Amino acid sequence: MSSASHHHLLRLALSCRKITAQVTSPSSSSIVAMASSTEQEFLSHYRAKLNRFPRSHNFWDAKIASRVGEKLAFRLKEIGVTAVQIDLREELSRPAHYRLMISPLFDSVRRAGVAVDGAENIGVGGAHICIDSD
Repeated sequence: MSSASHHHLLRLALSCRKITAQVTSPSSSSIVAMASSTEQEFLSHYRAKLNRFPRSHNFWDAKIASRVGEKLAFRLKEIGVTAVQIDLREELSRPAHYRLMISPLFDSVRRAGVAVDGAENIGVGGAHICIDSD
């Protein structure tokens, strides 16, 4: 992935409780923009999941991921970033159910006008994910 050295890198931190998207600068690896499901606007959704019975194991879903992507894209456009690169190897190593839940995040970033290099290769947007059985 030699082309990633001159692109801003979009990385995701996922757990059953939250999703965090952060973009780092290619020159210094410092975070230039970030969005998370732990932000104030998502608090009511989180509390609803927390107080539900039976208790849910996942506190975020594809809809929340999409909104996190929108917030991230807005912040990226504010600072003039028009393209980001994902770590394809890292994204492919995620379980399939996480890949399906994060695809709306990449889609919403793209719809907002920020190119996401590599997202088309992880089975997002209805593409098939091939698993080799050999």
